[in-house]
Amino acid sequence: MSTPKTLFQKIFDRHVVLERDSGDALLYIDRHLIHDLHHRAFATLKANGQTIRRPELLFGTPDHSVPTTAQTLVDIPQGEMRETVSGLEAAAKEMGFNHFDLTDDRHGIVHVVGPEQGITLPGLVLVCGDSHTSTHGALGCIAFGIGATEIQHVLATQTLWQRRPKNMRINIDGALGPSVTAKDLALLTIAEISAAGGAGFAIEYTGSTIRALSVEGRMTLCNMTIEAGARSGIIAPDEKTIAYVKDRPFSPKGDRWSEACAYWKTLFSDTDASFDHEVLIDATTLEPRVTWGNSPQYSGSIGDTLPNPANEPNLIKRSEMEAALTYMGLQAGMAISDIKVDKVFIGSCTNSRIEDLRAAAAIAKGRQAVVPTLVVPGSGLVKKQAETEGLDQIFKASGMEWREPGCSMCVAINGDTLAPEERSASTSNRNFRGRQGKGSRTHLVSPAMAAGAAIMGHFTDIRSFN
Repeated sequence: MSTPKTLFQKIFDRHVVLERDSGDALLYIDRHLIHDLHHRAFATLKANGQTIRRPELLFGTPDHSVPTTAQTLVDIPQGEMRETVSGLEAAAKEMGFNHFDLTDDRHGIVHVVGPEQGITLPGLVLVCGDSHTSTHGALGCIAFGIGATEIQHVLATQTLWQRRPKNMRINIDGALGPSVTAKDLALLTIAEISAAGGAGFAIEYTGSTIRALSVEGRMTLCNMTIEAGARSGIIAPDEKTIAYVKDRPFSPKGDRWSEACAYWKTLFSDTDASFDHEVLIDATTLEPRVTWGNSPQYSGSIGDTLPNPANEPNLIKRSEMEAALTYMGLQAGMAISDIKVDKVFIGSCTNSRIEDLRAAAAIAKGRQAVVPTLVVPGSGLVKKQAETEGLDQIFKASGMEWREPGCSMCVAINGDTLAPEERSASTSNRNFRGRQGKGSRTHLVSPAMAAGAAIMGHFTDIRSFN
């Protein structure tokens, strides 16, 4: 009898081309995503006398450097932002890989575009030069971010050397309460295992809570796996997954679809599979959460007060907490609901899909934002669907800005930034110092919680909204 395997091990083993005694394995890469910040990779490739091994398996779209006021390349100011976007476009024309430019409704944030187009499928190994590639594991594939040298290797060979990670299973059970979302679940998980708890592991999410999540909710959870220290997160594909990928442009068709479905139904961890570490989380008492520090691991429920570092026995963690509160301009014991915000950002690869926008619009409808608020859809297709549903009109009527697709304020290299000491409620994934601009203060929340903060001017329990 064969040795029981985890879901990750099944997919990994299927893609091994060569394995060394050291444990390093040469993996075949099924699909490769690339965005504008890596446009220089193609010049390096040419300088090395190489070409793209499988251009039909490479998919590019501009996102990081795109101002969310731009609809075409000429709308981008001259300089580095335009250079990155035009560089990717020029490389696609010259080398023949798939590219969704600003005039194509399919363009947008790379981790929104991949699943939306059926580029992301169960059972694949998918890479991208971006740490939040972990998002794609929600569809039952191995997906992880890679660096510049690794990008070169994949472009030239369609393979990549990797060391087998350990396997962790996070089992989450219980029904989520009203207004509690996958974003709150992600923040709770990171708080439970810490921002370094997943280092060296591939994480599989299981349990009744996970099965009940929509595919888009699963993407939010897997997106933030990297914030727990793991490069990849994965969820076993089920009927929801198969329904989601069916008839997508780059999904299998005809007989290949039937064959793919048959394979996908084998993608689960065997009953007796061994995990190196297991975590159990009860989601039944989970409430909407807000981060308060400079790491996603520091968060609390909306009804909580800020912790007192003096009560923390670990001296290193105590020092980190003290520094975080000082940087954030907050005091121990302060009610989270008393924290006022200066700006609100609804978007990013974590929370810019149609379900996210619907949740934010449900809070914004019939109410007025009292602080500047950006709403940025994750792709041109998300934008079109939101406009068809009238969500854009709800946001505009509330005094919020409805923007073009892009990474926007998540990364602060495209013109959307906070000023020093400005405080945001943000649906993005990172609250590191300076992430949204020099001296910026970022609090991570769900789309509905962000919309609530926009309406009230401070964090509020959206469960009280009618």
